[in-house]
Amino acid sequence: MASVYQPVVDRSISSCIFVVVVVLLLIARIGSCASCYKRIFSFGDSIIDTGNFVQSIGHTPSPIKERPYGMTFFHHPTGRICDGRVLIDFYAEAFGLPLIPPNLPGENWGPFPGGANFAVYGATALPADYFRYKWNLNVPGSTCLSTQIGWFKEMLQRLAPGDAAKTVLSESLIALGEIGGNDYNYWFLSVHPRDVAYQFIPDVVSVIINTAQELINLGAKTIMIPGNFPIGCVPAYLKAFQTNNPADYDEFRCLKWFNDFSMRHNQALSNEINRLRAQNPGVKLIYADYFGAAMEIFKNPHKFGIDDPLLVVCGGDGPYHTGRPCDKDAILWGNPANFASWDGIHMTEKTYNAIADGVLRGPFTNPPLLYSC
Repeated sequence: MASVYQPVVDRSISSCIFVVVVVLLLIARIGSCASCYKRIFSFGDSIIDTGNFVQSIGHTPSPIKERPYGMTFFHHPTGRICDGRVLIDFYAEAFGLPLIPPNLPGENWGPFPGGANFAVYGATALPADYFRYKWNLNVPGSTCLSTQIGWFKEMLQRLAPGDAAKTVLSESLIALGEIGGNDYNYWFLSVHPRDVAYQFIPDVVSVIINTAQELINLGAKTIMIPGNFPIGCVPAYLKAFQTNNPADYDEFRCLKWFNDFSMRHNQALSNEINRLRAQNPGVKLIYADYFGAAMEIFKNPHKFGIDDPLLVVCGGDGPYHTGRPCDKDAILWGNPANFASWDGIHMTEKTYNAIADGVLRGPFTNPPLLYSC
């Protein structure tokens, strides 16, 4: 019988080859995801404003134009209401894009090769007239979601007229929010009957969903729509609604009622996203659970290098380090990397980084945004 030659395979070599193949596949997967969106267009409020508000006020003085704003990453003020980067910056970096510039003033930014940011500090989902005529509430500023969409359409018409717009949008990630938080903030923080705000929820959600449908009609194929944050853990709320009743607080020392309100908004928004998804089967609609991502910090702050997530880093000597606005004369209580809250409303770069990581890599989007391509 003829012998059959069977080569001896070195198991260590086989293992090395297997590891190399796996690594190459992972690199290919990450690289393909990082390059699949050619640009990001974002809408929202101060949580992701990268300079539109500062551009809109021109030479008018503002604390946002001075240190300590921008101290952590940029080492100078940039128009972000933060010590450094905000959420949209981390998304752009993850997809290998340049930091997304503000839309204003549009004529100075050329072709927006990596996208554009239309978010503005103080913006609402609903127009100011909704609050003025229906609820007798004067909302500061006039920038709402429809205004930002108007700017977006003007930019599209200028840079991608006609059918070219659909091609541009099909290759882009749309970040629709966070938006809607100020619709509630203006009501709550001006000490109106809080139960009335439940009536806002359907209207706020409706305008967000209608805007998403409008973007789909223009050609958008991937839209991320975030929910609201746990406002019961926000220092400005904790100070304004401080009580002596332990039953008003949860185990993380956050206000139960306000966190429940945020969850009601988020559930209503999530339900409508599901409905919109069913009506647009060729479009990726991704709900981002900002509430859950932020709560990770309040549940386990030491994991993130934070001692007390309810304290403000830039503020005064009042409860929760509140009592005065963050400006050049405010108390800076330490390194912002050790705090969750920047000024009592807005978060530190450290917090935004943690939230963005939970959105990009999971589990606070499904699929994780980085692998949504």
